[in-house]
Amino acid sequence: MMVKQAGLLLTAETNAFSDATETMEVFNNAQAGLQEVAENPGIIRTWLEGLVPDLLNFALQIVIAFVIYTIGGRLIRLILKMVGKAMDKRGTDEGVKQFLLPLIKYSLYVVLIFIIMGLFGIATTSAVAVLGSAGVAVGLALQGSLSNFAGGVLILLLKPFHVGDYIVEHSGGKEGTVAEISIFYTKLLTADNKLVVVPNGTLSNCSITNVSDVDRRRVDIAVGIAYEADIREAKEVLYQTAESDPARLPEEEALVFVDSLGDSAVNMGVRIWVAAENYWTAKWRLTENVKYALDEKGISIPYQQIDVQIKQ
Repeated sequence: MMVKQAGLLLTAETNAFSDATETMEVFNNAQAGLQEVAENPGIIRTWLEGLVPDLLNFALQIVIAFVIYTIGGRLIRLILKMVGKAMDKRGTDEGVKQFLLPLIKYSLYVVLIFIIMGLFGIATTSAVAVLGSAGVAVGLALQGSLSNFAGGVLILLLKPFHVGDYIVEHSGGKEGTVAEISIFYTKLLTADNKLVVVPNGTLSNCSITNVSDVDRRRVDIAVGIAYEADIREAKEVLYQTAESDPARLPEEEALVFVDSLGDSAVNMGVRIWVAAENYWTAKWRLTENVKYALDEKGISIPYQQIDVQIKQ
C-alpha cells in the first residue's frame, strides 16, 4: 500500500514538472519574439504593409457585392413586373399570380446570393451541398409548412376555388370570400369583414363547399302552419309570395309543398331559384314576406307549447 501511494505521488510530481517546463518554453519563445521586434521594429511595418492590400481587396469585394445586390434587386423587381403584366394579358387567375410571383421572387434572390458568394471565392457546389443537407433537417422540422406548400400547389392545379369565391371549409367551420392564395396560407374575408388565415394543407385535405362556383342558387324556406288552417289556401298564399319575389329567376318555377306533419304544425316548404349574388337578400326578404302574407290571411304559425291537464 505504501509503495502504491509513493508511485502515485511520484507520477503527480512528474506531471507537474512537465507542465512547468512547457510553460517556461512558451514564456521564453514569447520573450524571444518581443526581443526580436524590439531589435528590428521594421517587422511590424512590413507586416502592416502586407496586410493593407488584403484589406483593400476585401473592401473592394464588399463594395462590388453591394453594387451587384442593388442592381440585382432592381432587375428582380423589373422581372416580376414584366411577368405580372404578361400574366394580366393572358388572363391568368389571380390565385396563380399570388402564388407564383413570390415563388419566382425568392428563387431569383437565391440565385443572386449564389452569385455574390462566388465573388468571395465560395464554391457554389459546396454551398449547394451544404444547403441540401440543411434542407433535409429543416424539412423534417417544418413538415407542416411543406404540407401547406404542397397544398397550395394542389389548389392551383385542381382549382377547387378562385380568388373572389365564397367557400365553406367543413373541418373547422371557417367560411368567407377568398381574398388571397399565398404559398402557405389562404386568406378568407368573412361577411363581417374579419380576415381568417387557413393553412393550404387543411384546405387541400378537407371537404370544401364553393358557394360561388355556380351562377344560381336555390332558396329554401320552411314554415309551419296550424293544423286548423286550410292547407290549400296556405299553399296559394305561399306560392303568390314566392312568385312575386323580385330576385326569382323567371325561367325557374316556384315550388310550394307540404314537407311533413309535425307534432304541432303542418310543415310547409317554399323554393325559388335566384342568382348566386342575390341569395342572402332574397332569403331574408322571402322569409319576412311569408310571415306578412300568412298574417294577412289569418293563418297562424304555431309555436311550441305544452297543455297541462289536471285530473281530480
